[in-house]
Amino acid sequence: MRIRAGEWMVLAFTLAYAAGFGAWFLSIGNHEFIWYLVTMAGLIALVGATIRRAEFPPALLWALSLWGLAHMAGGGVPVDGSVLYNLTVLPLGGSGEMRLLKYDQVVHAYGFGTTAWLLWHLMQRNHPGTARGWTLPVYSALGAMGLGSVNEIIEFVAVLGIADTNVGGYYNTALDLVFNALGATLAAVILALRHPR
Repeated sequence: MRIRAGEWMVLAFTLAYAAGFGAWFLSIGNHEFIWYLVTMAGLIALVGATIRRAEFPPALLWALSLWGLAHMAGGGVPVDGSVLYNLTVLPLGGSGEMRLLKYDQVVHAYGFGTTAWLLWHLMQRNHPGTARGWTLPVYSALGAMGLGSVNEIIEFVAVLGIADTNVGGYYNTALDLVFNALGATLAAVILALRHPR
């Protein structure tokens, strides 16, 4: 497998922040995010194993890496006695778990928008016929929403296996799914407008 110079840069950046946050999580006893680091390592390996076959654009690789960084920072950067994930970035209303707009919700929208872009790229590359009609944008958005549900299952496993997680309850999970859907749909619409059928 031949990795190009730009791809090495993305990998080095990703491994550097993962190692830094991993050391931080271990030092503060945050086992929840160690679980996420293991999941992230699996995803990095998956991208690495398919990188030549998939020919991911460099911008997409950077977007994926920045999503990982935003996620690690969300659970690892302390803010006002909590973590960055709980920070209200734009006060739109609500309270408790129903508070809008939190850093967590922004990261979910960004992350699963990026996932829709990834699926768009893979479908367009491997099934060019999907570029006609609405198949490509609809399947990219729905696939990203499905992977967002897998993310919530991973969080549920963390809740079952690790005491004192910062995952949140039912409303948090529901809002995560809503923001996953918003990000995936927005990305699919943007991609459809940029690449007319």
